[in-house]
Amino acid sequence: MSQRSTIPDNLNVLSLPFVESMYVDFVRDPALVPQPWRTMLGEMVQQQDNDKAQTVPRLGPQFKPASIFHGNGNGHAARRGINAGAVPAATPDDLAPAQLQHRLDQIIRNYRVRGHIIAKLDPLGLPQPHPVELDPVAAGFTPADMTRRFTFDTGDRGGQQVMTLEQVLNRLRNTYCRSIGVQFMHIDDLAIRQWLQARMEGSENRIDVPGDQQRRILRRLSNAAAFEQFIQRKYIGAKSFSLEGAETLIPLLDLAIEKASQQGVRQLVLAMAHRGRLNVLANIMHKPLADIFGEFEGNDPPAQPGAGDVKYHKGYSHDWTTLQGKEVHLSLCFNPSHLEFINPVALGRVRAKQDRVGDSKRRRSMAVLVHGDAAFAGEGVVQEFLNLSQLPAFFTGGTLHVIVNNQLGFTTGPHEGRSTPYCTDVARMLQSPIFHVNGEDPEAVMQVVDLAMDFRDKFRRDVFVDMYCYRRRGHNEGDEPAFTQPVLYKAVRQRPPVRDSYLKHLVDLGDVDAKEAEQYHDDYAKVLEAAHEEAQSRAHNAKPALAEPHLYKASWSPYTGEVTTQSCEAKTAVDKAKLVELLGKLTTLPAEFTVHRRLEKFLEHRRDMASGKAPLDWATAEALALASLTLQGVPIRMTGQDTPRGTFSQRHTVFHDQENGRTYMPLAHLHDQQARVEIANSPLSETGVLGYEYGYSLDMPEGLVIWEAQFGDFLNAAQVIIDQFITSGQDKWNRLSGLVLLLPHGFEGQGPEHSSARLERWLVLGAEDNIQVVNPTTPAQYFHLLRQQVLRPLRKPLIVLTPKSLLRNAQCVSSLDELAKGCFEHVIGDDLGDPSKIKRVLMCSGKIYYDLLEQRTRQKRDDVAILRLEQLYPLPKDAIKAELSIVPSGTPMLWVQEEPRNMGAWPYLAGTLACDPLFQCGRFGCVSRPESASPATGWADVHKREQQAILDHALGGGDPPTQP
Repeated sequence: MSQRSTIPDNLNVLSLPFVESMYVDFVRDPALVPQPWRTMLGEMVQQQDNDKAQTVPRLGPQFKPASIFHGNGNGHAARRGINAGAVPAATPDDLAPAQLQHRLDQIIRNYRVRGHIIAKLDPLGLPQPHPVELDPVAAGFTPADMTRRFTFDTGDRGGQQVMTLEQVLNRLRNTYCRSIGVQFMHIDDLAIRQWLQARMEGSENRIDVPGDQQRRILRRLSNAAAFEQFIQRKYIGAKSFSLEGAETLIPLLDLAIEKASQQGVRQLVLAMAHRGRLNVLANIMHKPLADIFGEFEGNDPPAQPGAGDVKYHKGYSHDWTTLQGKEVHLSLCFNPSHLEFINPVALGRVRAKQDRVGDSKRRRSMAVLVHGDAAFAGEGVVQEFLNLSQLPAFFTGGTLHVIVNNQLGFTTGPHEGRSTPYCTDVARMLQSPIFHVNGEDPEAVMQVVDLAMDFRDKFRRDVFVDMYCYRRRGHNEGDEPAFTQPVLYKAVRQRPPVRDSYLKHLVDLGDVDAKEAEQYHDDYAKVLEAAHEEAQSRAHNAKPALAEPHLYKASWSPYTGEVTTQSCEAKTAVDKAKLVELLGKLTTLPAEFTVHRRLEKFLEHRRDMASGKAPLDWATAEALALASLTLQGVPIRMTGQDTPRGTFSQRHTVFHDQENGRTYMPLAHLHDQQARVEIANSPLSETGVLGYEYGYSLDMPEGLVIWEAQFGDFLNAAQVIIDQFITSGQDKWNRLSGLVLLLPHGFEGQGPEHSSARLERWLVLGAEDNIQVVNPTTPAQYFHLLRQQVLRPLRKPLIVLTPKSLLRNAQCVSSLDELAKGCFEHVIGDDLGDPSKIKRVLMCSGKIYYDLLEQRTRQKRDDVAILRLEQLYPLPKDAIKAELSIVPSGTPMLWVQEEPRNMGAWPYLAGTLACDPLFQCGRFGCVSRPESASPATGWADVHKREQQAILDHALGGGDPPTQP
């Protein structure tokens, strides 16, 4: 007995896993454990043998487990590579009750963690894996243990129950392995896991669907199926991106809207790609069927050539009346073929709707985002907008995500399209559950939607429903999917429609009569036929229906004016005394607020500006523009990477107490009646955040909505949002936006990725007065520009090339008087006195003006005029001509830019102005860097030589190096 001295004497219940492992080794081979343990365990086994009143038969070759063990003892275990040596030699009766309970607890956890793997999710019944850790045989249990009683903890407080092993396993399999599979154990918050466990295991993940709800589901399925069949019959071969195979989406959305209403939601924004959109427009959004069919017929063409969009990209709005008589306003977002990129736009719209009505709790509006499986797994914008979900400046109270899982991309299967088991695995980055559900079990779909909506409402988080279905047709109606997916489509062809399967289920239950169901189909078929006849009777070129009627309601009606190229489009000046007062408030911090010592000088410098001791710099003019607007009732939202401070440490709208980290924004404390001001950092994202802010601007026409790039160059990471939404949204969908983009631009020797905001791209995209592109050169110009953006009666996206070095350039300043009078000037001329002396005119925009001015001063040239083009699009030709009209005829005119000749404004201006009679066709030249594939050099000394060469050639009188 003295050999036991090496065994710890403080063993307790926490030591059970260690002791059990020693015991398992001992029963396999006593030599595997140290001598002291060998002696102790041998005595324990002997004592157990002496105390046994009954012996349970040991495993033998004749052993055949019950069905809960998934087959016979040799079958599944052998297929999974399990041999007899993997099962402990001792029977469970040889183990202590606590050890048996521990093994069962591990199985219970395994079902919660991995039960989804064997859930019957695939309507096509394709093969699936079967993890060994869910098999009780592998854990050492026998059929005799099925009646043994254990403690089962559902996770809820007081939720422990005494159940037999068979009851426990049945509940686990019913909860996690039928038509619903759940991933939720990655959630760190124990209270959330327990809530989900209690809700799911208490009901075995099955909702009680009353007869009237079953009929509603059947009617929705019938309408969805009838619509698709009608389209295929009437418009053979036409693209419609059919919902066939996924018709359960319609009752899913129906329940989600009804549930949202019960939870206090009054506005709901939907976004989805083209798959099934026409069906949703017809059966959820209630877009008139005659309008839908009219688009197939070719009715209602757009007023402008090249305008409009295909029918399965369009949006619509509708006021939904719930079963309880409440109204929910539905907005289905327009969407290009770029699939997931609409989602941050939709989220921004939700946030704006909440802010407009003061919904700080984020409960009255929500988003439902419908994704495709391949796009959700494949497009990086998904990670970007998911990352926004819990950030304070982007939080909307939780989103319902629905993945219509066709198990197929265009022609590509999952094994070639993703490296993860599920298309939703990227969603595990959030602390949210993911419900996988078989789309051919509508009642299971109803269960997960009901639970998902309750989760969203309670925990204010995103939630995911991954609905497994299939795509009965190819990617479009003219495609043959069996070219690349023969096995999948062999299974698809053998499947009846989900409506037929559900009808058979209800008829078998005796809850629905087949004749009643056929009446649903016949009634809707008559509605479809009548709408089709109406569409055919309409004359072509009839006035088109409004895509989103609310666009023209009160919120947007004041902002639909016309673009002009005339300066001073709005009264933007602010009384000087008011500006001084605002500067005083902008430089006042709370008592006992410890500001950074360097920012004390920053504040003192602004006080000097108020007293007239110092001129205004760029950031101060911006702060005064924002302050004056918020006092006029204009809501302000500005986001971006490092925006509150400013990339170049110039803004400092938010101060941080150096002792305790608390923050204070003077802009938000100007007056108790001022409008809302939100200036916040965004994550390191361009696409997701820019899409969000664009969406915000769509539903906040009265506000100043600003997104700032850290450097203008980084905007190319969001080109989809620019091309597909900002510059073309009005033309395609008749949607206006007043979004402002601040893009730091200027060649400072910082390399190719920190120089150019790609002005040339914006100018290429400018057409039909769709955007404004400006490159202002003074703080006063910037002040008036920002105020003009919201004070004039129209809304267009405003692209501002903002400075870097000019933020602290002593020449780039303005006075308070310039803010107290004047307006934004599209063109700024040069007052040199006698125009007849001018021998050369240099036209430029932005920062290079100050370089040219310095060079001209150094050379003492009073015969060179410098004309600043402040607005580049729409191009103010009349203002340019007015400034040049006083110049002697034949005077050389040069466009001077920092960018390479194939970039910047020159390609646009060369095509627009070079052959204008004023410029004497062919004599309008360009001074710039040579053509280049990269915007700028990475060598500072090379940059300086290039910059000096531009200045020398511009003022030297010789031919520029890039003269056309």
